[in-house]
Amino acid sequence: MNIAKVDQRVFWGSLVVVGLLIAPLTLGPEKGVALLNGLRDGITEDLGWFYLWFAAAVFGLLAWLALGRYAHVRFGGKSARPEFSTVSWIAMIFTAGIGSSLMYWGMIEWAYYYTDPPFGLEPKSGPAGQWAATYGLFHWGYSAWAIYCMPAVVIAYAFHQKGYRVLNLSRACRGVLGSRADGWLGKMIDMFFIFGMVGGVGTTLGLGTPMIAEGVSVLTGIPKGLGLNASIILLWTVLFGASAYLGLQKGIKRLSDLNLYLGIAVGIFILLFGPTLFILDTFTNSIGLMTQNFLRMSFYMDSVGGADFTRAWTVFYWAWWVAFAPFIGLFTARISRGRTIRELILAMVFAGSFGCWVAFAIFGNTGLFFELKDVVSVTQILNDSGAPAAMMAILEALPGGALLLIAFLVLAMVFLVTTLDSAAYTMASVASRSMSEKQEPARWLRIFFALVLGGVSVGMMAGGGLEPMQNLTIITSVPVLVILILMAFSLMKWLQEDETIDTNQARSREQKSA
Repeated sequence: MNIAKVDQRVFWGSLVVVGLLIAPLTLGPEKGVALLNGLRDGITEDLGWFYLWFAAAVFGLLAWLALGRYAHVRFGGKSARPEFSTVSWIAMIFTAGIGSSLMYWGMIEWAYYYTDPPFGLEPKSGPAGQWAATYGLFHWGYSAWAIYCMPAVVIAYAFHQKGYRVLNLSRACRGVLGSRADGWLGKMIDMFFIFGMVGGVGTTLGLGTPMIAEGVSVLTGIPKGLGLNASIILLWTVLFGASAYLGLQKGIKRLSDLNLYLGIAVGIFILLFGPTLFILDTFTNSIGLMTQNFLRMSFYMDSVGGADFTRAWTVFYWAWWVAFAPFIGLFTARISRGRTIRELILAMVFAGSFGCWVAFAIFGNTGLFFELKDVVSVTQILNDSGAPAAMMAILEALPGGALLLIAFLVLAMVFLVTTLDSAAYTMASVASRSMSEKQEPARWLRIFFALVLGGVSVGMMAGGGLEPMQNLTIITSVPVLVILILMAFSLMKWLQEDETIDTNQARSREQKSA
């Protein structure tokens, strides 16, 4: 295997940045949590509006690219052919982008909206129920996947079109920064990427671990606690470390394919043996409600009413997508040779959104049905025992009992492994000096970052639990947000420059032939 060399400055610099941030949370949890809370409040209160405008602008940019004159630009040149089949390609993008968080929020997010709805609606009312089934589709739909997709387009263009054989963010900003992208500023950008990755992945682990622990406790009777959580994270670390070690073809691709087919099987089972008509009717209504109110939801702040719904949910989600976006962009760019700009946008924004919608429709509407029909008091269990307990109660009320619960836990485990092995692979790629299209980062480096992600997550859960991780996501998204803006301007500059070059070359050929 052709192995890329390690960039020592990015490698050690990123570890120092991550260590400086994580140390206060593990060594002095109370003060560290208070610091994160203060930073989070400042960001959501002062910059919440900017996150909404950013998401809307990115969606508009991608729509223009997909429908405009650059839509048919093929990464790697006109003769380039895809490295992976379309199904495997979409599966790797989708499973890397959402992890087990989709199963967590897909099943329980509606309950938060139902008891604390937007727009000043009465909690647990009919309209609150309709919006509860709808807002999850919005938060995991077009805008979210557009945030993911934009850096993927830019990095794929830089890597496959411009020939920058370094799979990192700094080179994707070269259109704006010029040669400064090769100096200390570029190194800082790459370090902030790894910084943001730790925040995003930490939140994903923080959501997935208690969910798996709850299921294991229900099945085996093992008491919940830090020991069980740490054991689950250790198992995850071993699994996604092994997959990242094997590389794209032998590890990540096969795991993503397995994940896709297993997810389809579990979804079909619940759809057929659960409240089928309610799921389909509510999903249909939710699509219409979201389509009709997409602009309102995209710009809803409620500064007059003073509600915190947008800051607590939409701003958090957009910050989460921003923190994760460079990772998804780097990973997707690596596997997208031979695809056009339009194909990439359609695969991510539309196929990605549809996959999330199906999960929310099946898992979420099943829980909503049980709540409305008094089969399971989901909101009461949520308030008394937490989200993981409410999720297990929903699953236990479905046909299949323990077998369905086991299948759900295996699916959640594989979902998160596919996300985290892609994360470790991508972080190792960024910490490498240069990578050709056939090179891969050093295996020891992939394993190292797998251990870093697992270790940081255990330390943060011991220090403060889920809330500090969520706050960390919002905080780490701020520098990443600036980087994404630089990347967007770089892409526009490159497209215009390359179009001018192509036009001049065509004219030159015409003059010679004449």
